[in-house]
Amino acid sequence: MSEGKIIKVSGPLVVAKGLKGTKIYDMVRVGNTRLFGEVIEIRGNDYSIQVYEETEGIGPGEPVYSTNEPLMVELGPGLIGSIFDGIQRPLDVLRRDLGDFILKGAERPSLDREKKWHFSPDVQINDEVSPGDILGTVKESKLIDHKLMVPEGVKGKVLEISEKDTTIEETIAKIKSDKKVLNINMIQKWSVRQPRKVAKRIPPEAPLVTGQRVIDMFFPVVKGGTACVPGPFGSGKTVVQHQLAKWSDADIIVYIGCGERGNEMADVLLELPELKDPKTGESLMERTVLIANTSNMPVAAREASISTGITIAEYYRDMGYSVAVMADSTSRWAEAMREMSGRLEEMPGEEGFPSYLGSRIASFYERSGNVICLGSDNRKGNLSIIGAVSPPGGDLSEPVTQATLRVVKVFWGLDDKLASQRHFPAIDWMSSYSLYHDVVDEYASTKVNPGWKEIRREAMELLKKESELEELIRFVGIDTLSQNDRLIMEVSKMIREDFLRQNAYDTRDTYTSLRKEYLMLDLIIKFYHKAINALKSNVELNKIMCILSKEDISSAEFIPEDQLFKFQDIERKMIHEIDGITENSLGT
Repeated sequence: MSEGKIIKVSGPLVVAKGLKGTKIYDMVRVGNTRLFGEVIEIRGNDYSIQVYEETEGIGPGEPVYSTNEPLMVELGPGLIGSIFDGIQRPLDVLRRDLGDFILKGAERPSLDREKKWHFSPDVQINDEVSPGDILGTVKESKLIDHKLMVPEGVKGKVLEISEKDTTIEETIAKIKSDKKVLNINMIQKWSVRQPRKVAKRIPPEAPLVTGQRVIDMFFPVVKGGTACVPGPFGSGKTVVQHQLAKWSDADIIVYIGCGERGNEMADVLLELPELKDPKTGESLMERTVLIANTSNMPVAAREASISTGITIAEYYRDMGYSVAVMADSTSRWAEAMREMSGRLEEMPGEEGFPSYLGSRIASFYERSGNVICLGSDNRKGNLSIIGAVSPPGGDLSEPVTQATLRVVKVFWGLDDKLASQRHFPAIDWMSSYSLYHDVVDEYASTKVNPGWKEIRREAMELLKKESELEELIRFVGIDTLSQNDRLIMEVSKMIREDFLRQNAYDTRDTYTSLRKEYLMLDLIIKFYHKAINALKSNVELNKIMCILSKEDISSAEFIPEDQLFKFQDIERKMIHEIDGITENSLGT
């Protein structure tokens, strides 16, 4: 371990001399308290170090120790249900051992070294294995079977393997590789800066079902896709991400709190253990990994938290799971980059952000995808990334938002006007978009209903017409509109208030299946078609809008998932009522 000396301290930036042999992105321990740091720039004999802890109290002359290793995460059983900081220190263990405040340089193993896991082998002695092959499994949680894979660079014949209860450090298999016998345990270490390898990237195949109607129907994201949620303060970014973490049908959720307020991470910690997975009935914490890097933690650690979270997500993707990463928020990460860039005296780009901001954001989102994993079984896995963006004042033209929009395929633009009207999720249907409609339409037309694409298109057309008519109403008033145009306004209001608006805190409304989403929107569109025909028969619009079944349509979101047959009852009632007033109109 080479040793250098500090020559300068500037906030989270420390400059040292004498670290010969140390490379860019190598981890170092800084000062007498051995703070965690990472070399981010080398100029001659000057090594600029990004320190991931508070640097108050350290000064020139103190030692710096090089580890000669990059920033790495420990991967193995015990990740699920844990909460780590940005450099993968287990916060629950630190609190138990050290109290409510983390001491400088405090360190504990990321994974429990003493807990015993029951290992069941999937290969036999004398089997030939290569990187990515599954050696065996342990039951990590009630929902997740942890698949232990052959590490990178290991290829050969299995000499020894057996079923047993063992810790993560004990040998589970012996493999003869290149005339050497390697002892394999349950721990893998991986550099957070280096994406994990895959056999092949493949096109997306299925939607990431979120249970949020405005997302699943109008602006869907696929498994292996990317989405961003930009919006001003108070517009509901965090609630949207919490909803996706709770209800999306990914097998595993990695939630990265990157520089947001501590109470938001506390909400996740308190709520997830109590909420039940709609598919299995088990606690949602049984499939979740939390990375907590809140706004009162050192700024530099935000970059590490993003890299740590995405590397853990790739590890579970390599097992063949569907993984979703929630990053809240990438703006705080970008602000950390801006501060470090300023302290390094680099040439600033737009609004003071570093010139490499776009490439850093792209390299993060590019780690998503639908893949064929390494290994002889050709298993598939996928990694979806949903990033919140917090533009100052809701200005979507600022650099972080624009750099993000260049690489993601789904844009959920939050509108503070909708939020002030208590319309949540406050996703603006006029500015948002998804580039995954073809994939989702094909999937939903096969798995849900062949009419999925048509009702989605028709509903969006009605909302667009409503927007155009609102401009006209501002000038001439609603009374000048024709009966057909007024019907469009009324039906669009039904789409907005009865379908798009969703209460995250009502257990009956917080999650909606694709089947129920289709039935809800289909009911509104059928009402519209029936009403148009009634208007052609000279029925007054007021009479149509006063039918009793309209109330049933408005409360359809409260129909339980196991009672979807009630939609047919509402449809029959609606048709009967409109036919009745139509016949009365013709009779008179």
